[in-house]
Amino acid sequence: MGFQCGIVGLPNVGKSTLFNALTETAAAAAANYPFCTIEPNVGQVPVPDPRLTKVAEIAKSAKIIETQLAFVDIAGLVRGASKGEGLGNQFLANIREVDAIIHVLRCFEGDVTHVEGKVDPVADAETVETELMLADLDSLEKRLVGIAKKAKTGDKESKIAESVLTQALELLRDGKPARLTQPKDEEEARVFRQAQLLTAKPVLYVCNVDEGAAATGNAHSARVAEKAAAEGARTVIISAAIEAEISQMDPADRPAFLADLGLAETGLARVIRAGYDLLHLITFFTVGPKEARAWTVHQGARAPEAAGVIHTDFEKGFIRAETIAYDDFVKHGGEQGAKDAGRMRLEGKDYVVADGDIMHFRFNT
Repeated sequence: MGFQCGIVGLPNVGKSTLFNALTETAAAAAANYPFCTIEPNVGQVPVPDPRLTKVAEIAKSAKIIETQLAFVDIAGLVRGASKGEGLGNQFLANIREVDAIIHVLRCFEGDVTHVEGKVDPVADAETVETELMLADLDSLEKRLVGIAKKAKTGDKESKIAESVLTQALELLRDGKPARLTQPKDEEEARVFRQAQLLTAKPVLYVCNVDEGAAATGNAHSARVAEKAAAEGARTVIISAAIEAEISQMDPADRPAFLADLGLAETGLARVIRAGYDLLHLITFFTVGPKEARAWTVHQGARAPEAAGVIHTDFEKGFIRAETIAYDDFVKHGGEQGAKDAGRMRLEGKDYVVADGDIMHFRFNT
């Protein structure tokens, strides 16, 4: 499934360094000048999940296949992007295509050039958010003229759009992001999603700190955390420099290196999981002797939709899903033990998939 998180921020905040570390490649050029990332780079990143290793161990699976999340490294934004400054038009087009925003903020001092001339992550965040709001504002003001005309003719879809998008427009005029819009029903929610407003996308703030603050954060990241808390958003603290170093290490050497820094896991693992949560995604597993594999669906997905993630024929011909909860699979030593204990369930088309379910689909082709 093509879920994408766009990595955004002002130039030289560590976006490309983070992207390189995430994908363990040098696909995105990391350089000390603005606009070194001209085209968006996309990297598929495995989502760390210790449950997959556990079920594979129990089932003696020959291979493990993790679910993945796509990260897109997008060119740096500068003030005036909504009017086409810098690479503004391209930036806005690229960010419109992603599902969630990973907003990297510079929370370190040093010699790296800052496009605004000073280190102030909260101001940086507001610069980017303002440009996105201005772009949405301009877009909605133009679109609502035509929508309002059609709504007056009695067109049902236009009436729905006028209601929910007018609410979004009022928020933007008040200097607030469109994500605060509250559709009154599923129809309004559908139309609102289709509008693809930039400030409607969920946001995760990533505070890029120096190496000494990787475990505890610093005054800059504390200010970002305050801003995020006020917005109901989340933050993750990382040191992109440390993550870049870890990405080049032998995996066997990483735990000791992290321990020396007072870190239980990499910042990247936290970023990936946070991005996954940001998109309201859950994981289910298929397990057998050949492979143990993790799959991704939205929270609230029903069994046929989960089957369709594996193959469209599974969804079309869905009959039932043999389902074992993760805890039961582990407690009873695998599929046969769970069956013997009466913990395997036969679920039909209306079953809502739970995070961690081990599933086997029956279907007609």
